[in-house]
Amino acid sequence: MTGYTMLRNGGVGNGGQPWMLRWSSRIRLTWLSFTLFIILVFFPLIAHYYLTTIDDADDAGKRIFGPRTGNELCEVKHVQDLCRIRESVSEELLQLEAKRQELNSEIAKLNLKIEACKKSIENAKQDLLQLKNVISQTEHSYKELMAQNQPKLSLPIRLLPEKDDSNLPLPKSNRNCRLHNCFDYSRCPLTSGFPVYVYSSNKYSFGSFLDPLIKQAFESTIRTNVYVTDDANIACIYVVLVGEIQEPIMPKPTELEQQLHSLPYWRTDGHNHLIINLSRKSETQNFLYNISTGCAMIAQSTFYDVQYRPGFDIVVSPLVHAMSEPSFLEIPPQVPVKRKYLFSFQGEKIESLRSSLQEARSFEEEIEGNAPADYDDRIIATLKAVQDSKLDFVLVEFTCKNQPKASLPTEWALCGEREDRLELLKLSTFALIITPGDTHLVISAGCAMRLFEALEVGAIPVVLGEQIQLPYHDMIQWNEAVLIIPKPRITEVHFLLRSISDNDLLAMRRQGHFLWETYFSTSDSLFNTVLATIRTRIQIPAAPIREEPAVEIPHRSGKTAGTDPNMADNGDLDLGPVETEPPYASPKYLRNFTLTAMDIYRNWNMAPGPFHLFPYTPFDPVLPSEAKFLGSGTGFRPIGGGIGGSGKEFQAALGGNVPREQFTVVMLTYEREEVLMNSLERLNGLPYLNKVVVVWNSPKLPSEDLLWPDIGVPIMVVRTEKNSLNNRFLPWAEIETEAILSIDDDAHLRHDEIMFGFRVWREARDRIVGFPGRYHAWDISHQSWLYNSNYSCELSMVLTGAAFFHKYYAYLYSYVMPQAIRDMVDEYINCEDIAMNFLVSHITRKPPIKVTSRWTFRCPGCPQALSHDDSHFHERHKCINFFVKVYGYMPLLYTQFRVDSVLFKTRLPHDKTKCFKFI
Repeated sequence: MTGYTMLRNGGVGNGGQPWMLRWSSRIRLTWLSFTLFIILVFFPLIAHYYLTTIDDADDAGKRIFGPRTGNELCEVKHVQDLCRIRESVSEELLQLEAKRQELNSEIAKLNLKIEACKKSIENAKQDLLQLKNVISQTEHSYKELMAQNQPKLSLPIRLLPEKDDSNLPLPKSNRNCRLHNCFDYSRCPLTSGFPVYVYSSNKYSFGSFLDPLIKQAFESTIRTNVYVTDDANIACIYVVLVGEIQEPIMPKPTELEQQLHSLPYWRTDGHNHLIINLSRKSETQNFLYNISTGCAMIAQSTFYDVQYRPGFDIVVSPLVHAMSEPSFLEIPPQVPVKRKYLFSFQGEKIESLRSSLQEARSFEEEIEGNAPADYDDRIIATLKAVQDSKLDFVLVEFTCKNQPKASLPTEWALCGEREDRLELLKLSTFALIITPGDTHLVISAGCAMRLFEALEVGAIPVVLGEQIQLPYHDMIQWNEAVLIIPKPRITEVHFLLRSISDNDLLAMRRQGHFLWETYFSTSDSLFNTVLATIRTRIQIPAAPIREEPAVEIPHRSGKTAGTDPNMADNGDLDLGPVETEPPYASPKYLRNFTLTAMDIYRNWNMAPGPFHLFPYTPFDPVLPSEAKFLGSGTGFRPIGGGIGGSGKEFQAALGGNVPREQFTVVMLTYEREEVLMNSLERLNGLPYLNKVVVVWNSPKLPSEDLLWPDIGVPIMVVRTEKNSLNNRFLPWAEIETEAILSIDDDAHLRHDEIMFGFRVWREARDRIVGFPGRYHAWDISHQSWLYNSNYSCELSMVLTGAAFFHKYYAYLYSYVMPQAIRDMVDEYINCEDIAMNFLVSHITRKPPIKVTSRWTFRCPGCPQALSHDDSHFHERHKCINFFVKVYGYMPLLYTQFRVDSVLFKTRLPHDKTKCFKFI
């Protein structure tokens, strides 16, 4: 340390050699650094050189380091493994490098595509913006053109008439009264709703003379009629009931005339008044002939030609079932078509019988011309000859076994009691009705009674005498249900009756039963028909039929609905747009005011009930007669259909005459919340869906914590008054579309299947279009009908657990179809689908349409349904036979027609390919 210190300080260390020590230290450091440089630089270079030239040496002996061969080098086992690993790693590295280069190339290409797509998106946005501007300008131009060419229409302000409006010009004679000169149209504007004021019979003395049954039935009817009003100042029609009058206490004509003229709204001449004289018996007298009724309309069953004013007065049918509903069990079935007797007639002509027509004012003083020839003798001789020939079983009797009923002169009186006459008519294919010999008698109560009884039991009426005016003849085409033959053709009647085919006979019998049931059978139908006749004549639209109001159950929505891959697996199919706009309701019907003037006969002859639901619907089923249509019709269709297209274009648009249309799902459920939620979620993303109406059939409300799925369309949960399967077909006011998809809460249908069914229904709007098919069969051993659910290529029913139908049929099912059918559905908690199939087939005379090969739609693992009960099929057998009794025949029709998809997915089981498929 001392020497070192001295060297640093420049002094002399011990021994006197400072310079030598400093020099030796430097030499050692230089040598050490040089040595390290040689070792670290030159030796690696030399080693690298010889290692790289090992493979270049030709002779192993010339190699500097004398390398060994591969076998010698890898003699040790672990060295061999390392060699193999080295070779494998080298190959993998080469492959990864190649893949890296490929990926880099693909990434570069994708980047170029992304840039191109971004440019395309920007261009598309610009084009879309331009299209929106063009559409906006086009819509604005269209509105301007419409405003220029079509004036704005609105309902006129109703001007109420003055209380004393008796300034109508009076006709020269009351016999010349017609609507144009004896009716005040100012009291009946088109938008008035046809208000009717009914005088109370109890407030006037003539009310004490009325038949109690008719009076009670009439009062019961007016209490439920939609047109009756208590405000006489706004009334269009004033109705007064004057008959049937009890004969022992019949008032004097002058007394009754004075009472009529003293009515508070008679206004001098009685215009806009309707006098109703109903008859419950065939011998009802025509006492109104002796009374001056002024400009009032008359509705009764007996008229002389000098009394009857065509287009003004109304010929009505007798009121037989005054306070009782006719029982369908007492009505014979419509088949077999031919019965025991080809035709029958019972009656007696009493010339000496005097009626009130001859006791008061004499008709003979007013009748001009000579009486026509009386063909009654020729008729009697011809009919007896047919009976004696025994070519056919016929029954004709021209003398009553008991005292005949009272009748008018030259009229054939009825024989026996009503029950005996009905029993004979039940055995007769045709029922002869011989009109009175006096041709001045337009119609008599006796002839009307014979017509009523024949239609009631299904005997086809054959009227001998074309001069007769049948009830509501200016509204009903009677030739579809009645044969009207001139008396001179009596010798050809037998040949004519035998030449009619069975199909025509059944059609006439069905139409006759329909006319009787709709217009004649009860007091309600009779009064509604009389009012409908006047309303149709003055061209006022009918009142809308009642829709079923719904009590909505509040529920929470917000659960995001998932997509079932089995339901939404549509491949490359574009089933249509999922509506993002508000639900689109079917267009309102626009022909309400023109219909009454154009399709009178068609509506009256094809009406299945007392309401005018769909007056000229998009399809051609039978139509009712008494209420406005609330849905769309053929009167207007939006422009835009018929663009054609195939493949993708066909899938993406509905096309046709209604290019924009939606449907409503109606789902019936009962205390199966989990199953219901799953079914609702499967509807998520379904195109053309307007809304879902869940019919909550349980008295127990849904759980408060139940979270309903959000499927993009409204879900309406409606509460029912009772647990009934009939609730499935109620015409809920929330249903705003013509198309209804009735579906069970456990039904599994794919979206493509639903859309295909919707397209098929749009081509056959009057049919039931669905998936599971069933059929009926005749059991020869038990002589009854059976319900069959076996797989078959033939069917007659489609289950409404998965089917499309028109809302029109919901009205008919709930308000027009016989109540006995709905009662049986409630009794068995079954058969509502069979009842709907019966109804549609009865109205259209067409079978349903089955789509796809699906025969069942139940979901696996769902709770047990009612159809799994052992008694289910036994009840359905009973239902079919009961419905046949109600309708009088079997309305179901067989079909082998099935519609399968071409442009949609076709999934056919291998064991069903033998059935014919019509495409």
